[in-house]
Amino acid sequence: MAFGLKGWPKPVAREKTAHKWASLAESLRKGGHPPARSLRDEATSLYRELGSFLQLSDPRAIRARGGLAKLINQPGTDWRWRSALLCGPVAPAGLVEPEAGEALGDEIAVWHDCAKRALLLRQMMNRHPENQAPFGLRLEVMGFSGSYLSLSLDLPDDVLHQLGKDHILRLETDLEAETSITVYGRLNLVQGPNTEQVLRQLGDPISQERCRRVAEYDLAYADLSERPIEKVWLDLIFAEPYMNAVTVSDMVLSRYPRAEL
Repeated sequence: MAFGLKGWPKPVAREKTAHKWASLAESLRKGGHPPARSLRDEATSLYRELGSFLQLSDPRAIRARGGLAKLINQPGTDWRWRSALLCGPVAPAGLVEPEAGEALGDEIAVWHDCAKRALLLRQMMNRHPENQAPFGLRLEVMGFSGSYLSLSLDLPDDVLHQLGKDHILRLETDLEAETSITVYGRLNLVQGPNTEQVLRQLGDPISQERCRRVAEYDLAYADLSERPIEKVWLDLIFAEPYMNAVTVSDMVLSRYPRAEL
């Protein structure tokens, strides 16, 4: 039995289902009656799940995930992660004039208060021989009139396992910018109604050269209670982004225990 197919309908049944969807599409193409809302919702869910499967099963994505094990890690590292958006192709591959909170893929969203939405966020193929991720992100900013611009990245649930004050979360990024820009990484940790935020500047301003930046978040210094951490996300914050373009060619997060004092 092929991997992942245990309990699945046989190929003939799956082919019949595909033909039914194709017949519905052909009927609409010929001016047929609109489908029920529930059927369209089902198609939307199926489209999203199939897109995720195609992205994660792409050979480049599999190699990128496997390559994480080859990275040089801090002693005791028990978790490392690279966003699927940097590993495999996503459709659609970009957002033009995105609304605040609009997402590209399942993990990354853009946040801003620019009324004109003079922004473009797109996935791009990495072509530099030193790039370890097959894909990157490019954020292009035109006449930006807002006061803030950020990309938010939801971390997967497996980072939450026993996460607490005895851990350090480490962020490693490769960045480029058309003109010099300061970038911050803000870690957000949710405990019930409270969200603790830890802000780090990612070194000197990012320039046209490929800039590798590392930030560490020692949770011993975060204002955390004893209750479990329920959610973690990272904000990349871009200061004064007017008329600029920033490329994130790689971004890896990892977790390791802090040394006992």
